[in-house]
Amino acid sequence: MLKVSWDERYILPLPEKHRFPMEKYDLLPKQLLYEGTIVEENIFSPRRATVDEVLACHTIEYLEKLQTLSLDKNEIRRTGFPLTRELVERELLILGGTISCADYALENKVSMNIAGGTHHAYSDRGEGFCLLNDQAVAAMHLIKNSLAKRVLIVDLDVHQGNGTAQIFEKNPAVFTLSMHGASNYPMKKESSDLDIPLPDGIQDAEYLSLMEYHIKETMDTFQPDFIFYQSGVDVLATDKLGRLSLTREGCKERDRFVLSLAKEYDLPIVCSMGGGYSEHIKDIVEAHSNTYRLAQEIFF
Repeated sequence: MLKVSWDERYILPLPEKHRFPMEKYDLLPKQLLYEGTIVEENIFSPRRATVDEVLACHTIEYLEKLQTLSLDKNEIRRTGFPLTRELVERELLILGGTISCADYALENKVSMNIAGGTHHAYSDRGEGFCLLNDQAVAAMHLIKNSLAKRVLIVDLDVHQGNGTAQIFEKNPAVFTLSMHGASNYPMKKESSDLDIPLPDGIQDAEYLSLMEYHIKETMDTFQPDFIFYQSGVDVLATDKLGRLSLTREGCKERDRFVLSLAKEYDLPIVCSMGGGYSEHIKDIVEAHSNTYRLAQEIFF
């Protein structure tokens, strides 16, 4: 059974200027339930990540700042969100959801987090709507508990996974692959194990060709035994922040390739949703829904 992490606390009451990205966390599960892609039994409510789990990737000084709401103004500004107890709780739930997704994927081969993909969170700071790095923490959960030896993080969000790259820069057990807009946020990129920078305006055919080549090559050379997939839909031409030109069908074929490859290699895979900022919310929800539809089609 496909297990999907979701909780109403994924949706924060925010000021108007911060509200738009939050809508999808409410609308996506409703759409998936309405169309029958998932049923209530597919959904589980995540637990909070423990302190020890968080500290596998983040510094104790940074975690204490979050817990005491003592980030300074510049640190808060970099995250993009007002700092509240509800926001910190949300981040811990997202982490716990992705950790549990990893455990479910070991049983069922695939699991999904309605939120997550918080790849801009560094070991000691937050950036770009990300406070704590869910896929990094879940990867370390697998490694520390001897549930995986070689973890591949495939990040196909339009923005580089800079925080993930920094966290694992000296850890050979985790391979970070980021395919992202070359001229997009963050302006200062970190060094992933493999970075694939893309020109503005790239379209489906060229994008898919590059992606397939590099991911297949990485699979053969690194030989992972677990995959995390950051499946942001801000690669769409309709995205207000993305600057790439993928169609919705191209984005769907991207997801089909990654999920099918995991199935072909018999590897567990966890998908976290990542970004999506198209002007019309229906474009975001439909593109994210495709990821879930494909997971059901390919694995079940």
